[in-house]
Amino acid sequence: MTSVRNPAVRTTRVRTSRSRNSRSNRFNPLAHVLVWFYALLLLIPLYFMIISAFKDNADIFNSPFAFPTSLSFDNFTNAWTRASMGPGLINSALVTVIAEIITLVLAIPAAYAIARAGGRIGGIVEKFFAAGLLIPGFAALVPTVILSIALQLFHTREFLYLFLPATVLPLSVILLTQFMRSVPAELEESAMMDGANRLRVLISIYIPITIPGIATIAILNFLTFWNEYLYALILAGPDPDVRTVQVALPGLVSQTYTQYGVLLAGALITMVPVYIVYIILNRRLEDALLQGAVKS
Repeated sequence: MTSVRNPAVRTTRVRTSRSRNSRSNRFNPLAHVLVWFYALLLLIPLYFMIISAFKDNADIFNSPFAFPTSLSFDNFTNAWTRASMGPGLINSALVTVIAEIITLVLAIPAAYAIARAGGRIGGIVEKFFAAGLLIPGFAALVPTVILSIALQLFHTREFLYLFLPATVLPLSVILLTQFMRSVPAELEESAMMDGANRLRVLISIYIPITIPGIATIAILNFLTFWNEYLYALILAGPDPDVRTVQVALPGLVSQTYTQYGVLLAGALITMVPVYIVYIILNRRLEDALLQGAVKS
């Protein structure tokens, strides 16, 4: 107690804390420079894509970073009609939304069960899901094609509805399990003492508290489902009535002459839904990141 009340000791501690703060402040300008440099690296390709979508090939190659001389939307119109992007966007939206719903319906109860499972059984089940992360995508390609043919679902959207959730379930369950474990067990015990069953506890307590984590999983899965190309090309096929927009987009590439402005305009069209979803859910994603930072 005497050492704490000693003015000399307190003065020394204040000086030490100030020196630490001053040393940390010296690195702030460097951190800002690095952050802005990284942001610039991300913005340059996006800037090039946006301005090139309004140009023809001559303007793209002669002045790649100059503003377009006119804001003509002919490239967007050509991309929309030549690649049949309207049906492609509808198919991608159906596949993404249905696969997202199936994933959350399966992942949320599984994560809740693992988070509240006691003993070695919960650990074994969690490791079982973690083992799914070790399976490369190409290794499952041939068995998946054989399975789709055996189920008579080859070149159909319905098989994508069922298959794509299986590709993201391991990561979704593992991440949601960590969010579920952050919920105090006392809340569950209090609700069960009031007569609530497990399903009511999950719906009324765990899901509202872990909304930031669920939103994070939803964004990650949305990006995966929307940008899926290989399995969508092989399993859904090139039929314009079934193919997704990512499969339709390469139709703008020609072996003889490719209009890069039209191709980039089509790529911008496919990016619009991604930004819309991010704008809607970015606040939840930030909340999840802040929660993780506080816990660490």
